Amino acid sequence: MANAMIPSNHPRATVLRWKIAPPNRWDLIAFPLIFGVLALLVIGAKSTFGPIEAIKTAPISLDPAMLPGYAVRTVLRMLAAMVASLLFTLIYGTLAAKSKRAETILVPVLDVLQSVPILGYISFTVIFFMNLFPGRVLGAELASIFAVFTSQAWNMAFSFYQSLRTVPLDLDEASRAFRFSSWQRFWRLEAPFAVPGLVWNMMMSMSGGWFFVVASEAISVGDEQITLPGIGSYVALAIERQNLGAIGWALLAMTVVIVCYDQLMFRPLVVWADHFRSEQSAAQTLPHSWFVDVLRRARFVRLAARPASIAMNWTLRARLLNASVPRPPVVETTVRGRAGDVVFYAAVVLAAVFGASVIIRYIASELNWGDVLTVVRLGAYTLLRVAVLIALASLVWVPIGVTIGLRPKLAESIQPLAQFLAAFPANLLFPFAVIMVVRFHLNADIWLSVLMILGTQWYILFNVIAGTTAFPTDFLEAAGNFQIHGWKWWRNVILPGIFPYYVTGAITASGGSWNASIVAESVSWGKTHLAAHGLGAYIADTTAAADYPRILLGIVVMSIFVIFFNRVLWRRLYAYGERHFRLD
Repeated sequence: MANAMIPSNHPRATVLRWKIAPPNRWDLIAFPLIFGVLALLVIGAKSTFGPIEAIKTAPISLDPAMLPGYAVRTVLRMLAAMVASLLFTLIYGTLAAKSKRAETILVPVLDVLQSVPILGYISFTVIFFMNLFPGRVLGAELASIFAVFTSQAWNMAFSFYQSLRTVPLDLDEASRAFRFSSWQRFWRLEAPFAVPGLVWNMMMSMSGGWFFVVASEAISVGDEQITLPGIGSYVALAIERQNLGAIGWALLAMTVVIVCYDQLMFRPLVVWADHFRSEQSAAQTLPHSWFVDVLRRARFVRLAARPASIAMNWTLRARLLNASVPRPPVVETTVRGRAGDVVFYAAVVLAAVFGASVIIRYIASELNWGDVLTVVRLGAYTLLRVAVLIALASLVWVPIGVTIGLRPKLAESIQPLAQFLAAFPANLLFPFAVIMVVRFHLNADIWLSVLMILGTQWYILFNVIAGTTAFPTDFLEAAGNFQIHGWKWWRNVILPGIFPYYVTGAITASGGSWNASIVAESVSWGKTHLAAHGLGAYIADTTAAADYPRILLGIVVMSIFVIFFNRVLWRRLYAYGERHFRLD
């Protein structure tokens, strides 16, 4: 009787309804999916805590029956790297966007980090991770996860930084009028505004991890080689043994895995990100996900997620960090501020000079000016390839990305295909590239460059799609009402609207191209080895020979080329877009 007197809108009434209502048919679909995925991840993670001898005594097998287990191990590493990349993005991108002093250091450092080859990271960090957990698989797993992290984090950080720098001024003023604290402003304005671009860059990062997964699963400790179970090591063994059948099975396993995490993770994220579009009128066509529909209709799943949802909403809305309202940026510079800038920049210059002197002394102990000039010449060859490929990728993928971004239904069907193509490891094309070049006596300097496009074009495509999906629908409707069509529509409406996203994609595509050159300029198929003239082939060959002075020289020269290219071209375009193409 007491329960009958409770009003229907009372919180306890909701609890009673949940107690009485049985699970529905959607729960019978949702729970097996959720617990099945969790069980696979737990099984895959369990073996990471075993002794390192377990890997050494169980070599990689090309038996297709082993691929499901290998796939779980590879995906687990990539998801762990994705979580680390997301945390890095939120911290690093926020510091770079919020602090002028931090931006002076963090943005050039980010340019360098995205250009340093994956092989360079593995060469200098594997010993550290192996010593953290001596004799355990976990040390090698952390080294592999860190290598994957270095292929995922940079474009996400650039995207988040770009979004925070281009938050519309009217929304910024509204947050101050509502007296948001810094914590509330970040989670209720800035982070939501960055979500659409960040989600698409997370997809690109996940696919980018596949591109270098072969290198990340082969760990060298001195003269000892440790091969972690995974699709990457399976592909490497198939290439070594020239087994085309095994490569076909690896492609099938990759396809299944990509479709699974696209449908269970990224498609729901795209649907969720659509809620954060900056516009006044609703889009006519919304993205759709069958898995989201299942979760929304599953009664017990919603009940189980309710406490976490309440706790998260309370945390994000709490007035933390500072209770005072952040003041608008002040143009005037105080005497104390100028003095602080002088001290800060002087410290940065001294640290840079000290670091450069250490590197120069180490390189000079083994090499001479002739070696430096040779590496600079090889770097110029690779720079030319990068510039040409970015130009070609822009001409092809900007129109395609806009077309996909404006049509959510098309994006829904194209998204898994784009992720698969972006994830396609260049290693799997080595047989065809080597056979074609040798059979027809082609120029390796030209035709191996085609492999680099795999590390270039997708950053541009995914960022253009992100910019187009974030473009306000009311702007498109206004352009239609004013009869703006054809080239005039491209020039005055959509290209300015997606320009900041395109520049972000081009910057990360530049870094991706330099990284891809390590794989694309030096290829092997069985005993046949081809190399193009370029810095990527130089670093790949010196890494294989464990020639650390030359590895460091190659990385330093590559970093200088990337910083110069970004500062001369992309950073100026970035600043131009920030000034002229904000959605204000």
